[in-house]
Amino acid sequence: MTAAFLRRWFWVWLFGLPLLALAVWGIVDNQRLFFATALNGLTLAALYFLVASGFTLVFGLLRNVNLAHGSLYLLGAYVGWVVGEWLGSWFLAVAAGFLFAAFMGLLLQIGVFRFMHGQDLRQTMATIALSIIAADIALWIWGGEIYQFDPPRWIIGSTALPIVGKFATYRLVLLAMAIVIGLALWWFLARTRVGMMIRAGVDDRAMLSASGIDVQMVFAITFAIGAGLAGFAGVVGGTALSIAPGEDTRYLLASLVVVIVGGMGSVAGAALGAVLVGLAEQFGLAYAPTYGIVFTFVVMTLVLAFRPQGILGRRA
Repeated sequence: MTAAFLRRWFWVWLFGLPLLALAVWGIVDNQRLFFATALNGLTLAALYFLVASGFTLVFGLLRNVNLAHGSLYLLGAYVGWVVGEWLGSWFLAVAAGFLFAAFMGLLLQIGVFRFMHGQDLRQTMATIALSIIAADIALWIWGGEIYQFDPPRWIIGSTALPIVGKFATYRLVLLAMAIVIGLALWWFLARTRVGMMIRAGVDDRAMLSASGIDVQMVFAITFAIGAGLAGFAGVVGGTALSIAPGEDTRYLLASLVVVIVGGMGSVAGAALGAVLVGLAEQFGLAYAPTYGIVFTFVVMTLVLAFRPQGILGRRA
């Protein structure tokens, strides 16, 4: 056995055994609370993954620092709410949120990022300014009220589960949607021609361009998909929780933490990071509510300390 192998398992046991002991204690102390909290953490992770999957495409693969990603989430949610109110269809609201955010992402790529490739500081400052403008416009149009979607009737109500008891059906549907989208996104990047072009363009833009492929078009499509996923998450997240000013900042921060923990450019890493962050947040709120938010940053700090590229990330 190599030294690297032994070192890896040393850290697994060092952090795994205390977590296992805490899990056993939680189950023995209050079985229903433990499993209900775990399920809440997984459904919250599903929402974080939907937002972060788009962010990992833009930030992790394209290396575009888009700090307006949270604004795309919020604007997609608001536009979806307006369409849902007008047409009375939740599915059309989801489609509207996705398409509007995708269109805004396309404009961002064409009008901003194509002129700032590799200029991280300029991208950061420009997208911070755009996010502030978008938040003010949203506040001007929709005010400071809290909005919420009405999901389809077949997912309203609760489902009886073993041990946990009644649990919101929509949250279970949200978890299933995240799994399906995650698998579809992995297949798109790993198995399709466009996905291969995206990965090739990230590794060597000049070589891809020399082969006759329009790199800007490939990147614009990728950015639109990533932005559209943020708008999609805005509608499904607004259905599970609510839409209100400040949600853009919350989900931008969550996306950053998820991508950092999971690893840049990895869909599987985004899923793993979302699960760790969602579980840490919910278990923190359930067992140590005063310091609940601290648990999330403890996870991020430990990952940065022992694996700076993220759990499933590649070394630069």
